[in-house]
Amino acid sequence: MPSSSPHATESTLWTPFTYTLFRAIWIAGLVSNVGTWMQNVAGVWLVTTLTTSALLVALMQTATSLPAFLLSLPAGVLADLIDRRQLLLYTQGFMAVVAVGLGVLTFTGSISAFGVLGFTFLLGIGAALNAPIWLTVTTELVPRSALPFAITLNGVSNNIARAIGPAVGGAIIAYYSPGWVFWLNGISFLGTWVVVYYWKREPTITSGPAERFMGALQAGIRYVQYSPNIYGVLIRAFAFSFGTAALLGLISVVVARKLHLSAGTFGVMLSWMGAGAVAGAYLLGRVGARLTLDRRVVLGALVFAGSHLALALITTVYLLYAVMFVSGIAWLMVMTSFNTIVQLNVPRWVQARVVGIYMLVFQAGASLGSLVWGELADHLSIDASLLIAAGWMLASTALALPFPMRSGEGLNLTPSEHFPDPFTGSGIDPDDGPVMVLIEYHVARADWHAFQVAAEQLKRLRLRDGALRAGFFSDVVEPSRITEFFFVPTWGEHERQHHRFTKEDQLLESQVRKYHRGPDKPRVTHLLAFPPASNVEIAAPLYALESQC
Repeated sequence: MPSSSPHATESTLWTPFTYTLFRAIWIAGLVSNVGTWMQNVAGVWLVTTLTTSALLVALMQTATSLPAFLLSLPAGVLADLIDRRQLLLYTQGFMAVVAVGLGVLTFTGSISAFGVLGFTFLLGIGAALNAPIWLTVTTELVPRSALPFAITLNGVSNNIARAIGPAVGGAIIAYYSPGWVFWLNGISFLGTWVVVYYWKREPTITSGPAERFMGALQAGIRYVQYSPNIYGVLIRAFAFSFGTAALLGLISVVVARKLHLSAGTFGVMLSWMGAGAVAGAYLLGRVGARLTLDRRVVLGALVFAGSHLALALITTVYLLYAVMFVSGIAWLMVMTSFNTIVQLNVPRWVQARVVGIYMLVFQAGASLGSLVWGELADHLSIDASLLIAAGWMLASTALALPFPMRSGEGLNLTPSEHFPDPFTGSGIDPDDGPVMVLIEYHVARADWHAFQVAAEQLKRLRLRDGALRAGFFSDVVEPSRITEFFFVPTWGEHERQHHRFTKEDQLLESQVRKYHRGPDKPRVTHLLAFPPASNVEIAAPLYALESQC
């Protein structure tokens, strides 16, 4: 829970800073982000001076991004299964040791180009494990009403670091040594470690049997599969990252080969984009309420379509600075919209897993986009690649029709905990299964259509929360007797289903149950495979455990 509560009833951009812990972690994160950007510059420069191989220099980007691609989803699972504060302490401590170690070897002259790649890969592993935790921990620091602004401020932190980190790192390298940059980055991680250490996080109370890693991984993927608003965000995030990879990947080529300008101009371009993102936070604080998150994403895609056109057609560098500034505003607007929707639409038990999947999809879009737009630039021309990318961004706005995004700000995702214990006896192991649950309704013929519409939504919730199969059957003799069934692999997974059901889900369940006619509540029957088989789906006789709810 937030450490303190502001007196204002309506949140603004500055509301998150009224919470002491958020403010401390935001400042620590800003310093750490600056250190990371400094590290990136110093690492690439050091490899450049240690080898004549362009391949090794290019592999620095791979060493940074590959761990994020490989570990985003497993990191999200760990963040949901293990105390997030402890994980942050481990990841920040690990990265501090790696950065300081690289600094020591650099000062002693014992480092090679391959060594820098190895240390960079280790830092990438730490960052990949850290990212889902860092994104989701914000939900514990501020109330839901202030969360969109907190996410915006986190984006500001990243872009301030993007604007000043490379410049500071370059100055230190020019006057001193890359080793000092590595040491300063290590100190920045230690600063974050200290802030997290003094965070007195309320312990998370988990109900039901503990999840295992593979089961938790499958649960996260299944949750996304049966959550239309979430996979809608993933589709649109992939389309956006794929398209914007053209601008982000080709801007250095435009500066060097088309405009024939120096690397300093390229750095200034990136700084203007970072400045635009910072300004975008202020604009969102002023006019953000007038634009839904869905419209922000559409507007951002349109802006980037124009930015790609400008980069292809404009040759005046000062006009391109303005283009990059506006692109920075659009980037922050879209990224904060995606992050806000993902975090507001997902309950805490699966939050980090969904964020991990989102990060994986976004990274995949950016990586694939870089490859595609780079190939087009080589085989056609830089301008042609940028013009095609502009068309892609324009076409991507049509995704708003089949995949509209809703903020989820008014959703109540706290566990409902309204289900009774299905069986109070002994002798059932959490690994016993499979389990079939039957719920019997009596529905008047006049209500069949309305019942079917609500029942389809409830079926999706059953599948989302752990069922392998789910559906509804009517009795051929007595058609008004309709039985819902859902099939769960183990008894423990069914118990977890009970605790995953939210108060928002309970409202949908009540829509189904209101069509039930009769003096008694719908009859619930739990069937367990006979004999029980651990985690194995078998065709076998069943014995019944009945309960009323």
